[in-house]
Amino acid sequence: MTTRMTHGGRTTSRQDYQISGWLAFAGILSIVVGAFNVIDGVVALFKDNYYVANSGQLLVFDFTAWGWYWLVLGALQIIIGFGVLAGQMWARVVGIVFAFLAALGHLAFLAAFPIWSVLTIALCILMIYALIAPAPGARGD
Repeated sequence: MTTRMTHGGRTTSRQDYQISGWLAFAGILSIVVGAFNVIDGVVALFKDNYYVANSGQLLVFDFTAWGWYWLVLGALQIIIGFGVLAGQMWARVVGIVFAFLAALGHLAFLAAFPIWSVLTIALCILMIYALIAPAPGARGD
């Protein structure tokens, strides 16, 4: 947010927000994790035998349902990442919820792709911290 003050025909600008490296990191991380989730979704939709699990099901859903879950979640995480980079508070709040949903989904997806799921859960936890830690008015410029 910028405040403009006019003094006798002269205009000066002042920043009314803090710049946070954590928010820039969280925005970029949200875009990257979202892109990886989109890739996971596309693979689950079009190549069912890529993931190895017992009886072809994970938790409750089959691979097609997981594919749609990851595709939609990943696309929304990419949008949220750009919102975080733009300094939108709604994107920070929704980003926390979607990072939690991604971590929960990867927890259920552990049987199919264990190493990647553990890595993504760690990235989601780091993203949640990066979205919570900065002050409410901060931006990731």
